[in-house]
Amino acid sequence: MGKRTVEHDGVALAVFEEGDGPVVVLLHGLTATHRYVVMGSNALPRGGFRVIAYDARAHGASSPAPDYSYAALAGDLTAVLDALEVDRAILAGASMGAHTLLRFALEAPERVAGVVAITPAFMPGAVDDPGRMARWHALADGLRSGGVEGFMAAYGDPPVPASVRDTVLKVVRQRLSKHEHPEAVADALDVVPATQPFESLDELSAIAAPATIVASRDEFDPEHAYDVGAAYAEAIPRARLVSEEPGRSPLAWQGGQLSKVIAALASEAAPA
Repeated sequence: MGKRTVEHDGVALAVFEEGDGPVVVLLHGLTATHRYVVMGSNALPRGGFRVIAYDARAHGASSPAPDYSYAALAGDLTAVLDALEVDRAILAGASMGAHTLLRFALEAPERVAGVVAITPAFMPGAVDDPGRMARWHALADGLRSGGVEGFMAAYGDPPVPASVRDTVLKVVRQRLSKHEHPEAVADALDVVPATQPFESLDELSAIAAPATIVASRDEFDPEHAYDVGAAYAEAIPRARLVSEEPGRSPLAWQGGQLSKVIAALASEAAPA
């Protein structure tokens, strides 16, 4: 996988590219890195796609930034596409990455061949919930003062079945260890959950590209409510909602299966 740096707005973004063919851009979630969208699967480049992934500002090997708004995050996506001379692409992103690509799709629809929004969590109005934001600030403070273990102490035991609890904690700890600037990730934790990628779900009706929304069942991923994904799928005209069978491990955690979902969406579109 080739690596390069894209400079934008005073931020150095670590960008990774592999494969040839229609372009798929992967955008990860808050506290993750580019490796955690399709969970290490290389099925897409092997399947004939040019896959571009990058560490969001402050995350992974990318540099800290003065701004962690969704306007800035969508601007980074524009910069990556421009630097790699991509006019139009399939965009697939998880959580923060899903919100970023939807913001971008509203701003630059001509550059979007299709979207795969994986476990979206943003709902208009929820950003003002003080209890919700207190949780994010506690995580930021834990990371800032105690590193990975400080974050994990603030994170506590996730409200998931005992059968997957150890796996969830292991993945959270692993991805937190991948950041070159953990203090900047803490800054992002303080800001990103309080910002809005768009004002209302009604705005999503303007997205004309084919779309797939991947929603996890609440039993395994309560932080990304199934009903939120269902609401996004209802709001976007050409969207379909997919999920795992009840009681099964989330589709969003299965890199190979998720890659198939992205490839299927790509078959409906014609990216450059």
